[in-house]
Amino acid sequence: MAIQKGNFIKLNYTGKFEDGKVFDTTDEELAKEEDIFSPAGLYGGDVVIVGAGHTIKGLDEDLEGKEVGYSGTVVIPPEKAFGPSNPKLVETISITKLKDRNVYPGLAVEIEGRRGIVSRIIGRRVTVDFNSPLAGRTVTYEYTIEKVLETDIEKTQGLLALYTGISDLEIETEDGVVKIYTPTGLTFNQRWLMAKNRVASELFKYAGFKEVQFIEKVTAETEAQEPTEPEVKAEAETEAEVETETEAEPETKESSEPEA
Repeated sequence: MAIQKGNFIKLNYTGKFEDGKVFDTTDEELAKEEDIFSPAGLYGGDVVIVGAGHTIKGLDEDLEGKEVGYSGTVVIPPEKAFGPSNPKLVETISITKLKDRNVYPGLAVEIEGRRGIVSRIIGRRVTVDFNSPLAGRTVTYEYTIEKVLETDIEKTQGLLALYTGISDLEIETEDGVVKIYTPTGLTFNQRWLMAKNRVASELFKYAGFKEVQFIEKVTAETEAQEPTEPEVKAEAETEAEVETETEAEPETKESSEPEA
């Protein structure tokens, strides 16, 4: 069956710049070899919804029409990757605005909450590029479509792993209702608080649920601890905006259910 928009798929990939340097991968060993490994990252493949903006546009479009098991390569221009470089974000400032004045081209700096890269130094003036390091770059993705997820449990757990970095949250589904049991620590995770409504919206739209319940679960056996902030991968580093549903959405419920 050909992959189409709305399918939940498991995808393995490696992203490279034109010079062959790897900047993102789902392969743990390769990430370590390329010195881009993150302990907070999930490896072994991402679950994404085709057409939902979970990957960069060029890769998302290339997935359509392929078969499960397909492996291939796609070259993606900046316009369909991480966007063009914006010349307005390249600024020349006084070196006195930098905490460390021992600067050099390529140095990463943060000025008034903005992160950039020093590109040039002339006297006491420093040119800083505040564009994303990925902006304006043509990239290549090598990818394999591992499987299409069929069950509601698989789809929900895969989507939650994408947004939380936790792959084994407890899920129950029945009669169009999905119950998602979340540990107490996740309740106070800022990234989760921002992503929760988006998760519910995508479960309504792509999995066909009528109701989503987020249930805080506390057990006597374990202390509730705040989880490590999950890393957002390359396609998530440039998170696509999800269109706000204009139609009346099904109800999202949140409750606290102690376990006996």
